[in-house]
Amino acid sequence: MAIGIKLETVAPALFVLIWSTGWIVAKYVSFNADPLTFLVYRFAIATLVFAAIAIAMSAKWPTTRMGWVHALFSGLLLHVIYLGGIWWAINQGVPSSISGVLAAVQPLLTALIAYWAVHERLAGGQKLGLVLGFVGLIIAIGPNLWGLDRASIEPSLLPLVVNVVSMISVTLGTIYQKKYLQEGDLIPIAGIQFLGASIFLLPVALVLEPMQMTWNIHAVLAMLWSVFGLSLGAITLLLFLIRKGQVSRAASLIYLIPAVVGFEAWVLFGEDISLPFIIGTIIVVFGVWLVNRKPSKPVQR
Repeated sequence: MAIGIKLETVAPALFVLIWSTGWIVAKYVSFNADPLTFLVYRFAIATLVFAAIAIAMSAKWPTTRMGWVHALFSGLLLHVIYLGGIWWAINQGVPSSISGVLAAVQPLLTALIAYWAVHERLAGGQKLGLVLGFVGLIIAIGPNLWGLDRASIEPSLLPLVVNVVSMISVTLGTIYQKKYLQEGDLIPIAGIQFLGASIFLLPVALVLEPMQMTWNIHAVLAMLWSVFGLSLGAITLLLFLIRKGQVSRAASLIYLIPAVVGFEAWVLFGEDISLPFIIGTIIVVFGVWLVNRKPSKPVQR
């Protein structure tokens, strides 16, 4: 007898696994392309891919002008300011460990804003899980932070500010998605978001970069995975998780990303894994489980 597995069950794990590879891709891309230039190509190709899939599926597109405006604007928040800002900041010298700590604030900030913006309330266990996730992440990557010399974390104030703004942007983007994009199919909505990202990011890339990109086998493979793995796979899963549940639950999965990236770097590049990293990762996993577990049903009396 076939065993059916609901997408809601496996979506969180799939999202974390796929999204974590973005950090690995960024490492390879840096040798072959300017970061914003690569993202412009990625967003443009993703727009065409999502549009083709939506047409083939006869998917439901937004039927109102405001539906398109909301989708385009959310693309600015989720892709241009967030992803573009982080890639640019890291390219300008912000260490990935510092960027990871800044990104780790997102779930806590999301929970606070979601309470006000969409009246999302968290149970006591979920609040504890958010705090534990952040504490575990600090324990996991703390040794890397303490080992950084001052010169490595102060190359410029602007990239750090951009990284902080990027974190705030994805927080606002997930809440905006939850509040204004609950109608229509996810595939065409994601396509419109990438269209908006392409439109908004292109002039920024033209101003900040010489738009250089070497189309060798490494760049092509990175682009294919970025479009079909990260954009089509991970982003669609994220939008699905936001629509199906609390934005705080979806955001809490970000806690797992640095830990998964650390294990991937250990496997692929032989980077060391410390005892604090292992302990912190266990705490992070437990915290995310607390946030995402289904609440127990009240006992009928």
